[in-house]
Amino acid sequence: MITTQRTRQCALQLEALPHRIGQVRRIVSAQLRYWQLDPIIDTALLGITELLANVHRHAQPDKHCTVELSYGEGRLTVSVSDHDPRPPRIGLRTDAMDTCGRGLAMLAALSDGWGTRPGENGDGKVVWFTLREPVTAPTPVAVPARTAPAPVPTPHPIALDARPQPVAIATA
Repeated sequence: MITTQRTRQCALQLEALPHRIGQVRRIVSAQLRYWQLDPIIDTALLGITELLANVHRHAQPDKHCTVELSYGEGRLTVSVSDHDPRPPRIGLRTDAMDTCGRGLAMLAALSDGWGTRPGENGDGKVVWFTLREPVTAPTPVAVPARTAPAPVPTPHPIALDARPQPVAIATA
């Protein structure tokens, strides 16, 4: 029998402003928990935050964008589309103290793959990344512990003395 896992999808439209990014993170976190993808939530949120920050910093003519989540066959794909057709650039800075220009390089390091494509109808672009659901070992089935049979008492020889023994009786 062949079974196929259906693809699950979710989309959010927003304006990539700093106060909205936190809201999107909470919504995405709840959605991924609902899909039982807890092990990859933090990595997904980090990637989404970087892509939304790029829209906020660089996208022209506006900051409107769409975040799409798609999960199927053990893989989560996260896409952020905006109206700016210019492709993103990986920062080539080499100064260890730089605080900007590392987002896409970090995304490349954390994800299983990432890329860009033109937006629908040539409008803007889509930046996406994928994360594989970690393979987890099956939960072991609890097997009741075996109880050892009660030990067989070891016979001890009893010395029989045929003579009567005195018994002490306490009186009150």
